[in-house]
Amino acid sequence: MRQTGPRIGVARWEDVQGERIQAYWDRVREAGGEPVDLAGPDDAALPFAGLILTGGLDVTPERYGAERHPKVKQVDPVRDVFELGLLKRALEHDLPVLAICRGHQLLNVAFGGSLLQHIEGDAHRADFRAEGAPSRWHAVRLEPGTRLAGLYDLAEMEVNSRHHQAVLSQKLAPGLVMAAASPDGLIEAVESASHRWVVGVQWHPERLEPEHEGFAERQRPLFAALVREASLVATAEVT
Repeated sequence: MRQTGPRIGVARWEDVQGERIQAYWDRVREAGGEPVDLAGPDDAALPFAGLILTGGLDVTPERYGAERHPKVKQVDPVRDVFELGLLKRALEHDLPVLAICRGHQLLNVAFGGSLLQHIEGDAHRADFRAEGAPSRWHAVRLEPGTRLAGLYDLAEMEVNSRHHQAVLSQKLAPGLVMAAASPDGLIEAVESASHRWVVGVQWHPERLEPEHEGFAERQRPLFAALVREASLVATAEVT
């Protein structure tokens, strides 16, 4: 019988140009996990030992008590409810969580923080005017002593960027700590101070980005850590 790794739930919503769920599944499998397709509310009860919250539409501003900015044109309250439910379940059972782009922002909201609803200029948004909607790129500084700094073993690295909203220091939720920041002051990664392994990153580590040599290889430790922590959960459940 074929041996499979721990089950990693992957919230699936392909509602933004360039979002491809297959990329998330591929990274999970490469790391030794088995992706579980969480395609919507009907899948809320499917079992998993770790969770990935993926990129996509803006989080509904009313979720964090804010009046909607004119640049927030499309939201999905059903998705918000579904993914917040998945996250609550994961946190209550202390399952590992990797929250990516929108997921990073939703994680901050779930912990009681809020968001900058629109970043002026094009420095962080994907270039939707170009063929294939390529990513923008910038450096991030990794905070010493954090899980991410240990995983990447770097003080700074270049990451892709495909967002128009952000977490700021004054909007950071209680219980989360900054793990990385961009040169213009945006919080690019967070970690929970009180859970087994809960990490949010603003960039897209699942994308191969073949035009940027070495990016995909540098991101593999992130998925490996998620799967490793999920394996510990799965082993504990068996024993």
